[in-house]
Amino acid sequence: MRRTLFAFALVPLILASSAFAGDADIKAAQAAIDGQLKAFIANDGATAYSFAAPNVKQIFPTVDTFMNMVTNGYAPVRKPQTYSFGKVEETGPGAVVQQVLIVGPDGKDYEAVYTLQQQSDGTFQITGCSLRASNSVST
Repeated sequence: MRRTLFAFALVPLILASSAFAGDADIKAAQAAIDGQLKAFIANDGATAYSFAAPNVKQIFPTVDTFMNMVTNGYAPVRKPQTYSFGKVEETGPGAVVQQVLIVGPDGKDYEAVYTLQQQSDGTFQITGCSLRASNSVST
């Protein structure tokens, strides 16, 4: 009887620790995005590149090729006036999808959707980013 009660007493603790693990993962993923965006703003290509996951580095094997791609295809991400985190979803163990609302260098609103994966060392790295013009109005 005592073992049964003990087991039931642990269930809320296990569920609570799972929720905290999700929150920690989300905060870590957001920190990776924030770090990369700040590196872009500071023109620090090497630091920005360090947040890219291995799949991205395979496609863009040098800092220069990576920064060229971002500069030419993702100007709002490369030089945001402002940005803030929107919706977030943990899509699986160590996998996060994060919406980032951006005011680009042109003053227009954009939505960037980042995918991130936790690496074997526990850090989150950016596996992809899709960008589109947003219909919302900046304030």
